[in-house]
Amino acid sequence: MGCLECCLRCLGGVPYASLIATILCFSGVALFCGCGHVALTGTMGILETHFSRITADHATLTDVVQLMQYVIYGLASFFFLYGIILLAEGFYSTSAMKEMHGEFKSTLCGRCISAMFIFLTYILAVAWLGVFGFSAVPVFVFYNMWSTCVSMRSPLENLTSIDGICVDVRQYGIIPWNATPGKACGSTLADICNSSEFYLSYHLYIVACAGAGATVVALIHFLMILSANWAYLKDFSLSLAYQDVKLQEERELHQLQSRAKHCLNSC
Repeated sequence: MGCLECCLRCLGGVPYASLIATILCFSGVALFCGCGHVALTGTMGILETHFSRITADHATLTDVVQLMQYVIYGLASFFFLYGIILLAEGFYSTSAMKEMHGEFKSTLCGRCISAMFIFLTYILAVAWLGVFGFSAVPVFVFYNMWSTCVSMRSPLENLTSIDGICVDVRQYGIIPWNATPGKACGSTLADICNSSEFYLSYHLYIVACAGAGATVVALIHFLMILSANWAYLKDFSLSLAYQDVKLQEERELHQLQSRAKHCLNSC
């Protein structure tokens, strides 16, 4: 029975809301970073093979893609640590941890820590909203290419020749207008449509976009948790202050009563 009570007490001290948000954050960041990295590599392969055969034409894009891949490494490392810190902050704010570390210490430090993390998490949530919107751009580009591929294979289109069907990626600003050839038409476009690299990159971009959205949801969840913890610690601090004032008043009243009794006994 004692072991059962100990287990129940330990389970009662687990911040389940923070745990769920941490798992969601880890999953979202992992999907975005992993799928995004592989999708960028596949996209560069398609561009170099079919749309920009001269290296100088897409040199800037290559540098940007490499920079984005390094940023992905940094994001994965940072959010791994940040998620653990937020989870630890959730444990710190539970009643079990308060009993272990002392009420005054938890109240004094916890409010400052929670306020700092609220501000930082809000900034990160706004930034990830931008990342989520940016990650939808390649999904839109690949969707347009996929729609063109579907129309080429559709028997309802009654196409006599597919040479007039083209996809020009220069209009998206991915490569400069002087890139050679800059577009894919006819059989070249059909080869792209039938390649596994195209469909893999397309689906990976979709998963990466979903991962960015999951990360936004996780950060919003963290914001709610941190705000609740901050409000709880603030109320707890006010309660302690009220108890101190009440205790001080009781002591003063007891001293006055003692003096009054002493004066009566003297008379």
